[in-house]
Amino acid sequence: MNERELELTRRLAALGVREEDLEETFVRSGGPGGQNVNKTATCVVLRHRPTGTLVKCQTTRHQGANRWRARELLVAKLEDRARARAAAEQARREKLRRQKRPRSRAAKQRMLADKAHRAQVKAVRRRVENDA
Repeated sequence: MNERELELTRRLAALGVREEDLEETFVRSGGPGGQNVNKTATCVVLRHRPTGTLVKCQTTRHQGANRWRARELLVAKLEDRARARAAAEQARREKLRRQKRPRSRAAKQRMLADKAHRAQVKAVRRRVENDA
């Protein structure tokens, strides 16, 4: 195994992706490539069963190279998804922290002043009593 393969297997292991979880199918590619592309199934469709993530790779005319590239694409997609989940969780925690922190003295005074002003506005709108 060369260094690139070791790196890819390390990234797969870090994500918890096992080779048994991958469903690999081969289909005929399209586009340029001549007779080789038209006759052989060089396009690789790789599906990660637990997440349902699907990757299709037909960048080269060689099936082995496409298999390697499909795995790289799958790892990148799963890492992006994990990163997005972690960022959303971090944002949720930060929002909760901001909501729970105590108000500053100036913010409290502004809030109370706004409440007093609102009370005055409502008092002016009250019904006028007739003394007749």
